[in-house]
Amino acid sequence: MPHNLYTDPVSGQISMMYAGDTPWHRLGKKLEQPATSKEAIQAAGLDWLVDKYPLKVKTPTTYQTVENQFVIMRKDLWQQDKPGPYFGIVSGGYQLLQNHEAFEFFDDVVGQKAAIYHTAGALGNGERVWILAKLPESIRVVGDDICDKYLLLSNSHDGKSSVQMKFTPIRVVCQNTLTLSLRRGPTIHISHTRNLRTRMRQAEDLLGIIHNQFEIIEADLKRMASVNMNTEKIAAYYKILFPDPRDPGDELGLERIKRNRVNAERYFESGRGNTEKGVSRTLWAAYNGVAEMVDYPSTTTNLDQHLKSIWFGDGYLLKARAFQVGMENIKAWAG
Repeated sequence: MPHNLYTDPVSGQISMMYAGDTPWHRLGKKLEQPATSKEAIQAAGLDWLVDKYPLKVKTPTTYQTVENQFVIMRKDLWQQDKPGPYFGIVSGGYQLLQNHEAFEFFDDVVGQKAAIYHTAGALGNGERVWILAKLPESIRVVGDDICDKYLLLSNSHDGKSSVQMKFTPIRVVCQNTLTLSLRRGPTIHISHTRNLRTRMRQAEDLLGIIHNQFEIIEADLKRMASVNMNTEKIAAYYKILFPDPRDPGDELGLERIKRNRVNAERYFESGRGNTEKGVSRTLWAAYNGVAEMVDYPSTTTNLDQHLKSIWFGDGYLLKARAFQVGMENIKAWAG
């Protein structure tokens, strides 16, 4: 799978690392043992600083400074006058959060000895960085079908995205990245404003609350595995998840929706781990069918855009919706 991950303009290194088993994208520098956040930053080539520089526009005769507008760039590249893209344009009130600050905060939340930093890296032109931590213990849904517990922290330097922390279970048998309903609160957003660091300290308490919800989440997943889905129920699930277009004459839209329903049902029937006893033809299999369709699309050509979709974009939202639709109808379908 081709990639467009951030490549350091000085070293030429792809900004990604991993520890433990090789991730599905098979990219990055491998560490032989679990890393601290500091080691993860260094291995992923993210041990650089950003700063704000006055934005200037070119006129026919000179350059003029734009009031209260700044460009975010890597500090080392600016000082060495080396070529490198700017990450974003922001106002004077925008508060920078350095990579090491975000990652050190994650150390405080998960505990340096309580988690394994599984992967870290940067997307695009380096404007978004992330670190994924595996937490102790697992969720056993049914039989040997297990989900490991992960927390994902992302920070951006483009002025468009907040600091985000997400609870992200990963199904071991297929490495599906599962997404819960957004209204269940698995995501924390912190804007780059003046109270950024205060809010990050407050977020530690909120993360503790999320951690305490593991038992509820495990119960929900087990309930999904207990609901058998016949032909009528699975058709209803996909019709809610992929509704008909509002315009009856939208033939292209209808064709796309039908294709999504067919693909999702194919993964429901024969997706990785979905044919196992206790899983086959359950709501749990239906939800995982959607997750696998998002995570392993047959037409993906750009790893950078694919990761963005899974963790932050349309793929993330679709999986959250799939979970929400399942939980909203679980009582009716369990009958």
